[in-house]
This record gives sequence, structure tokens and C-alpha cells, in this order.
Amino acid sequence: MTTAAEAMVAATARLRAAGVPDPARDARVLLAHAAQVDAARVTLIAPEDIAPEIADRYDHLIALRAVRVPVSHLIGERAFYGRPFKISADVLDPRPESETVIEAALAEDFTRVLDLGTGSGCLLVTLLAERPDATGIGVDLSEEACLQASANAVLNKVADRAQIVQGDWFEPVEGRFDLIVANPPYLAAFEMDEVAPELRDHEPRMALTDEGDGLSAYREIAAMAGSYLTPRGRVMCEIGWMQGADVRAIFDGEGWGDLHILPDLDGRDRVLVARNPA
Repeated sequence: MTTAAEAMVAATARLRAAGVPDPARDARVLLAHAAQVDAARVTLIAPEDIAPEIADRYDHLIALRAVRVPVSHLIGERAFYGRPFKISADVLDPRPESETVIEAALAEDFTRVLDLGTGSGCLLVTLLAERPDATGIGVDLSEEACLQASANAVLNKVADRAQIVQGDWFEPVEGRFDLIVANPPYLAAFEMDEVAPELRDHEPRMALTDEGDGLSAYREIAAMAGSYLTPRGRVMCEIGWMQGADVRAIFDGEGWGDLHILPDLDGRDRVLVARNPA
């Protein structure tokens, strides 16, 4: 028999050899999932022998992680802004840097939100959960993403205030909003060869790149969003860390006022904030 601690040591070595970042953390999280215990309890079971069926399940999970399947896909869930979100290969994995959008949005009041390219629904669902009086719409071109966002709205108890619709950017949208948020595909086509295998091979390509220069979504949003905002309403777009100047110039060229680029926790450009000058 093998103890849980011995299994984690072996798994960590296997993941490290495969080039997985932070292999010890992933080994720990996947053992907790295989054993169906809370990750905080892994230390408690470490001295214990693990049952054969758990060992087999753990070995399978580690084998998949070694070929760079994301941990969130293996356990089917990812935390975002302190809440659980169901994740699959049909949507982008919510990332901590996207929480910069949430923090900026919550700095002011809003009652009506539009989330363009909603994906997992992490932005819309979180904003509605944080503001119980708000309602909103999430739009995505992918039917699978819409289903995932709807499931996450139910999971986080905001389904009665969230409408998820399939469509291309503003095409299915009516009305005006205090806040428009988006985490659009911002990688240029050539950058796709350089990204981590977890993104390149296991996340939806259409959510990562516009197959062009990575700026087409910002051109669309800058040109169209003003027609869907209330007076002094705000647009917040997540951006690539080297895109601040280019995205700002796009919005400036469309006459947007009060433009700001906000940094993420690592100090890199992450969110463009534009206020409707109307």
C-alpha cells in the first residue's frame, strides 16, 4: 500500500518532469479531488494508506495533468472572487487578473449590466451576486458557453436576475446599461504559438484570439457601446498587458471620455475604463 503523502511526492515529481507550473499545489488539489475530501484535509490523510480505487483515480488525474489538461477541467470547477464556477473546455478558465474588472466595477453604483462574451459568466454572475438589486444580460456567440453561464447563474443564485442570450456582440442586445463589461479575445493570431499548452490546447480558441491583431473586439465595442449606455455609463474591458496604449487610442478615436488603464495585482495594464461622454 502507498500512503497519501508518498503518492503526492511521486505525483509532484511526475508533474515537475512534465513542466507543469507549481506541481506540488496541483498534486495536492488533485489528491483531494480523487479522495473526495476538502483540500484543507489533505494534510490529515497524508499518513494514511490510500484505497486502490482512489490511487487509480489519482493516477489518471495526474496523467491528464501531465499532458497539461487544466486542473479546473479535471475537477470541473474554479473559484472566482470567492465563489465557485463550473468550468469545461467550452469556456475560458476564470483567472485572478479578471477580478480587477470586478473591483473597478464595484467602485460605483450600477443597476443594469451587460457582459459581452460572457463565457463562464464569471463577470456577470459575480457582479449580480455582489449587487443584489442589479440585473443583467450575458451575451456569447457559443451556445455551449451560454449553457455554462446559465448553470453558473443558477449555482450562484442569481438566475432570476441574469438573462443569457446567444449572439454576436451587440447583435441580440436591446436597451441601455449602466455598466458594460467584457473580457474579449485579445491575443493576436501569432501569439497563439507562444501561450501555455493549458490555454492553446484546452481552452476555446475563439475566446482567446480574433485570428488577427487581437484588437478587433475593442474596435467593435468602442464603436457600438455608446448606443447601449446610460448617460455617464461605463465600459470596462480586460486587455492584454501590452495593449494599453493601442486600446486607449481606439477608444479615444471614437470620442470616449475619461479614459483610464487600471493595473492588475502584478502591476500590469489589465483593464480599460471608458465613460460615456454623452
